[in-house]
Amino acid sequence: MRVKNGLPYVICHRIPSVDGKIVMDDWRLPKATDGEYDRTAATFKADAWLAGRVSMEYYAGGKRGPVRAAVPAGDFIAAHRARTFAITLDPSGKLVFKRGDIDGEHVIVVLTGKTPKAHLAYLREKGVSYIIGGRTEIDLRGVMRKLRTLFGINKILLEGGGKINGSLLAAGLIDELSVLVAPVADGRVGVSTMLDAGISKGSVTGLKLISHKSRPGGIVWLRYKVV
Repeated sequence: MRVKNGLPYVICHRIPSVDGKIVMDDWRLPKATDGEYDRTAATFKADAWLAGRVSMEYYAGGKRGPVRAAVPAGDFIAAHRARTFAITLDPSGKLVFKRGDIDGEHVIVVLTGKTPKAHLAYLREKGVSYIIGGRTEIDLRGVMRKLRTLFGINKILLEGGGKINGSLLAAGLIDELSVLVAPVADGRVGVSTMLDAGISKGSVTGLKLISHKSRPGGIVWLRYKVV
């Protein structure tokens, strides 16, 4: 596992259509597929899961009032007793959490130096940990190193959208792909896919198949090692 190099082992776990789309709004999957995503995710026994800002908005939902407090520079580790973590990338500090955990999993927000001080103060007040991932843009490799050293995170389940998944793949930070191929073809144009790196040159990544299993409802579970 990559922890030998000071970086967590990252598994990208998603349920795409046979043509790679991940927006499931119009899909009509068999009833037998209900809960299959979570059941397979649990088998990895990850220390944390990671999602982007848009995906995490569902869990935030707070409302920030005026906060005035002196905020020291650098990262902030809130008091917690959690053994697992929920991580999100929020470069501009837009997510407003009501509390410092999601179903008992401690929240860690990855910010940049352009995040307003008032937002940092709010996160501290709510007991939300945060790390500064760069001055104006997030350094993904540096973030992974901090998650390992500051929080002892060895294994991360990456459950983001195409952009964040593709960015981590392009940065060489994904170790394994866990793909639950749904029994549906989604021919829509412009719909996000599992891996949208946003680049063309050098974006092709070799994979080695390590397992394939049939799952309920016609799902095929494929696991690949990134080579």
